[in-house]
Amino acid sequence: MLDHVGYAVRDFARSRAFYVAALAPLGIGIVVEGDRWAMMGRDGRPQFWFGVAGKPVNYLHLAFNARSRAEVDAFYAAALAAGGSDNGAPGLRPHYSPDYYGAFVLDPDGLNIEAVTHAPA
Repeated sequence: MLDHVGYAVRDFARSRAFYVAALAPLGIGIVVEGDRWAMMGRDGRPQFWFGVAGKPVNYLHLAFNARSRAEVDAFYAAALAAGGSDNGAPGLRPHYSPDYYGAFVLDPDGLNIEAVTHAPA
């Protein structure tokens, strides 16, 4: 449904360090980068963009697709190690769907970032 998403951040260097570390376990890395902006994705497709341009958002929930529960767990650990804050430890959330397994962290700007898989155990 979506091709890409992008938004403004307050501190590019801090956000870049956080996202590079937090999204690495999901196989997501920098595809294109410029002066105070970056585009990240898998397989050379820039699907997640951020930078210092415009007014930073006050609220955002962004969920990245993980290929397994192990990737969700690794994302959560990497995001916390990179300075993110816990907003929901890895686990099943069957109120969304039976195999919904996700983890939530707050990024350096306080935005709600999630890794989720719908793969069965």
